[in-house]
Amino acid sequence: MNIFRNLMGRVWQDPNAAEVLKISTGQLYLVRPGNIRSSRECIYNEAMATIRRAPAAEHNFELVITRVYEEGDQELLEDDSETDEERTFLIGEELEFRTGQTDGEPTFIWRDLYGDIDELFEYVATGTNEPTKAFFETCMYRAMYERKYRVSADQLGDADLEEFIWRPPTVQKPPPRRKVARPPSGSSVEEVTSAVAMPEPEVPSSKGKAKAEPDIPVTSLGDPMIVSTEVELYYWVQDNEDGGQFSHQGVVTAHLVKRKVSGFHYALAASVDDNLILHHDMEPNMNPRWSPKLLSLTWNHVTNNEVNSWLFRFPSQELYHEWCAKFTQAAWETLHQVSWEKIKEDEQNYVMSSNNEDVEMLDAEDEEDDEDEVASELDPDAGESEEEEEDEDDQELPPSMKSGDKNSRLTVGYKGDRSYVVRGNNIGVFNHSDRDVKYYATISRIATPKGKEFKPKNVMLHDQDTKMILMNPSDPNSLYNMDIERGKVVEEWKVHDDIAVDHIAPDNKFAQTTPEQTLVGASHNALFRIDPRVSGIKMVDSQYKQYTGKNKFSGVTTTASGKLAVASEKGDIRLFDSIGKNAKTALPPLGDPILGIDTTADGRWIVATTKTYLLLIDTLIGEGRYAGSLGFDRSFPANAKPIPRRLQLRNEHVAYMNHDISLTPARFNMGEGQEENAIVTSTGQFVIAWDFAKVKKGLLDRYEIKKYEDHVVQDNFKFGDDKEIIVALSNNVLAVNKKNLVKPNRRSLGALMKKSDIVNTY
Repeated sequence: MNIFRNLMGRVWQDPNAAEVLKISTGQLYLVRPGNIRSSRECIYNEAMATIRRAPAAEHNFELVITRVYEEGDQELLEDDSETDEERTFLIGEELEFRTGQTDGEPTFIWRDLYGDIDELFEYVATGTNEPTKAFFETCMYRAMYERKYRVSADQLGDADLEEFIWRPPTVQKPPPRRKVARPPSGSSVEEVTSAVAMPEPEVPSSKGKAKAEPDIPVTSLGDPMIVSTEVELYYWVQDNEDGGQFSHQGVVTAHLVKRKVSGFHYALAASVDDNLILHHDMEPNMNPRWSPKLLSLTWNHVTNNEVNSWLFRFPSQELYHEWCAKFTQAAWETLHQVSWEKIKEDEQNYVMSSNNEDVEMLDAEDEEDDEDEVASELDPDAGESEEEEEDEDDQELPPSMKSGDKNSRLTVGYKGDRSYVVRGNNIGVFNHSDRDVKYYATISRIATPKGKEFKPKNVMLHDQDTKMILMNPSDPNSLYNMDIERGKVVEEWKVHDDIAVDHIAPDNKFAQTTPEQTLVGASHNALFRIDPRVSGIKMVDSQYKQYTGKNKFSGVTTTASGKLAVASEKGDIRLFDSIGKNAKTALPPLGDPILGIDTTADGRWIVATTKTYLLLIDTLIGEGRYAGSLGFDRSFPANAKPIPRRLQLRNEHVAYMNHDISLTPARFNMGEGQEENAIVTSTGQFVIAWDFAKVKKGLLDRYEIKKYEDHVVQDNFKFGDDKEIIVALSNNVLAVNKKNLVKPNRRSLGALMKKSDIVNTY
């Protein structure tokens, strides 16, 4: 290869040269060794092969095979929308590139990464001489080197490229192959498998496919089995440039096992001939997702700061439902460390129903959805759009605000189009109109009336946005009233000497737009009204209710008529018609702590936020004596509790995002006389919004997303606007129109805003 060094230097060192090398004459074939009827199919009868630099991706190159038309042929095909003009392959060692010879002509051969494991592409380089063939081969290896090591290949020698030269694998006797039946017809699986290559089952050991994790020894299973079933195993194989897919790994025996440790601990495992190849402890970060359409369980596994996605597909509906039931019980016991048998049957049914995606919601609009509900299950890049997004507007703040603290809280105003962002013991004030967010002022050095500075842990606007109620972490028994116009804390409200105020909420959904003075408070096990107009202690004794047990209340929200929904760290939700009474409805916990809760103005819908998913609950009683009432006013029949619906990120999207999901409290859009039609939350660098109309139709994973360069602290809709979202980043505040959020795919999950669009504002 050294004879090409001078020529190589000229073509390789010019970064402006898009094309590195081209072979103008040849044919492209698809080779299927295992298919007797069509083992060799001609794709392009006339084609040229080009090695070119990948656009906007340093150290990445593409192998491009372009169809060449004879004179007159192209005109005949102009109206053929299905004409395939070229095939592009990202050059990497996973292609298993090699050279060969067919009928005396040199050939280039590489794997079809989206076909069966043994399918290959072959380019016959007609009339190409041996030196050109060797030069092309060397360029391929150099491209592989740059992609792998992210450095230039300018000074490489032959020895540096040895690792990329393909060698036939050592032939070993494979274990017996076992097949499972495909899911029954009518389950929509056939539609998916026709679009995604599905090779024959095999042991997951092929290069480019998922392998047994290196930190898991291949050993016999020793933990007690809860259930074992032969399933198809898939692993999400992604590529930052070419997207990804769930890659079929073969037929394995899936196990749900109980760990031999004290308490309740379970794991998912997979084995081949009693040899363990996969073992993942059950934990909330698994983000389990059940698909009745595919009869599958998908989950995430985090190891060495890398997020992977796996999938079991079950051979029958009977086994799918058995696994779903056993897994749900095991997950519940793991979270609660209590036997499943300890809870009542109606509570068991409630927990089980949270995985049922086929139940139609009451009053859901019966209309066709334009999107294919099934074909995207294994293809998150379906429907990618090349449309450019509008940039958000942000505003740099004064140097005085650029402290070592980060933004921690966002509250969006109800009057005057203002928002407030807490940063340490300062509060940034922003004006927003249309698409603009403009810095207005800084309320600096927040302090008690006695002059002791503090960093608010929570804030709430009050009395038509003229006041802001602050919670001081070092004084949990009091609230602090700040006059916004003066930018100063003017009163300390002592709520109680012994009862802490852990959470606050307005008297009703729209109380902050009125002169209403009272507000709702909650401790870890009590609800009460706070009236700042009374002298001394501000808690209203007649509207105080302490509940027995360790409730661990974690959030409270109110409806437009003042009814209350209260969530807890244990995961349960209580609905009250007023303060001072027992709950009308108590919904049992699924197990995950609830971090935030919101309700629609009419109280019909509740959205509760856990770390990895949102829980949507319809409070309308659908049957029984009180059918038509809401759970705030009447109790649900024991055998007809609402069906909780999980809104969660798809596992392959989490693998793209590659971070531990941690959702911020979700919110409905909000406005007087305005129907809620969206839900917004965030995790890491991503703002995520669900179309509420689609959610009510059962399309639970149809969300849109936008990625930022900085961590998203909190987001919420502007009051009275269902389009504009105010976003607080760690060091920035901006507005984004909901239309600029896009379907999650490799671009939207991987692409950042341009660097110049982000300003370290304060």
